[in-house]
Amino acid sequence: MMLQSMLSSLFLFFQLVEDAAGSAPLKERESLIDIILGSSTSGLIVMAILFFLSIGAVFIILERYMTLSRAEQVDQNFMNSIRASVESGNIQAAKALCQSVDAPMARMVEKGLDRIGKPLDDINKAIENIGNLELLKLEKNLSTLASISGIAPMIGLLGTVIGLIIAFQDMTGATNITPQTLSSGIYHALTATAAGLLVSIIAMFGYNVLVSKLDKVIFKMENTAVQFMDLLQEPTR
Repeated sequence: MMLQSMLSSLFLFFQLVEDAAGSAPLKERESLIDIILGSSTSGLIVMAILFFLSIGAVFIILERYMTLSRAEQVDQNFMNSIRASVESGNIQAAKALCQSVDAPMARMVEKGLDRIGKPLDDINKAIENIGNLELLKLEKNLSTLASISGIAPMIGLLGTVIGLIIAFQDMTGATNITPQTLSSGIYHALTATAAGLLVSIIAMFGYNVLVSKLDKVIFKMENTAVQFMDLLQEPTR
C-alpha cells in the first residue's frame, strides 16, 4: 500500500508539471521529458543526480520496511513457550526455539539463555549488548535516507540557480527577447527545484514511516528483555 501511494503521488506530480508546462497558448505543449532534455548540460547532470538519489531512497525505504516488518512479527506465544521450557529445565529446547525465530528479540533471549547460571546483572548486560547490536542493524541506512531528504532540495536549488545564470547569460547576447523566451528559460531551470523537492518529500515520508516502525520494534525488544529477566527471578521469589 505504501509503494502504491508513493507511485500514485509521483504520477500525479509529474502530470501537474506537464499541465503547467504547456500553458502558453501559441506554443505547442512540452512534455516533462522534453523539458528535462531541453535543459543545459549542467541541468541534465543535476537531474541525473536527483534521479539516482530517488532510486536510492526508494530502495532504502522498501528494504528497511520489509526488514522492520519481519523484525516485529514475533509470535505472541514466543515468551510463553520460552517460559515453559525454562521452568521445566529444558534450556536446549528454549535455545532451539530462539534459533528458529529470525528476530532481534529471539537473539536477545538466546544470549540470556547462554548466560543462565551467572549473576543477573551479567545476564542483563549481555542482553543489553545484543540489543544494541541488533538496533544498529535495524537502523542501517536510515541516516542515509535522512541525508537524501535534506540534500535533494539543495541539489535541485543549485540546478535552478545554474539554469537561471545560463538563461540570463543567453539573454544578454540576444537581440530580441520576448516573454516566451524569458519564461522558457525560467521554467526549465525551476524543473530542478521541483524534482529536488519531490525526492525530498519521498525520502522524508519514508524516513518517518520507518522511524515509527523502528520505535515499535524497540518497544517489543525492551518488553521481551523485561519479561525474560522477570522469568529468571521468579524461582528466587
